[in-house]
Amino acid sequence: MLKSTDQTVLHCYPGLIALVTAKNEETQNIMAAGWHSYISYDPAIYGVAVAKERFTHHLIEKSQSFAINFVPAEYAHYIEGAGKLTGRDGDKLEAMKVEWKTGETVPSPILEVAYVAYECQVMDIQTYGDHDWIVGKITKFHKDETKFENGLPKFENLQLPLYIGQSKYLIGDANSTIKEVQLEKQQK
Repeated sequence: MLKSTDQTVLHCYPGLIALVTAKNEETQNIMAAGWHSYISYDPAIYGVAVAKERFTHHLIEKSQSFAINFVPAEYAHYIEGAGKLTGRDGDKLEAMKVEWKTGETVPSPILEVAYVAYECQVMDIQTYGDHDWIVGKITKFHKDETKFENGLPKFENLQLPLYIGQSKYLIGDANSTIKEVQLEKQQK
């Protein structure tokens, strides 16, 4: 039974975690972000929530750019490392031995193992509570075509790591149940 409460109820998982990368001059970083979203299709605009105290926030502010990377389940350890290590202690990409290339339109790292990545130029940063919502215009797309069919994930070739909390993941793959739901017509 549903009960009312005045305490915050956080329910946003399971969900895909974005790996946000940023680089300013010679300093780069990677962080895990659970709160992110497409904001507009045309023009392509993406947003991510980043707390001001995060090392990546400062790099994004200075460079006015960032990248969003999504990795398959076999690289969920990158999500864990990006979320638990701090860039203040050194280059997390180097520490985790992540292979990357420099973005084509931004200096941010693009992960070689990502199945989708977006390069973004900052359009706006607004504070909402304890996070800033950083909005970026997508300036370049990267996509592993072998992982998609008709615009949908091709689960024979892709396992999605859906974070459920406490270092646990639900794996979306070819063994997952996919159900197409149709709207039933109501009789009058």
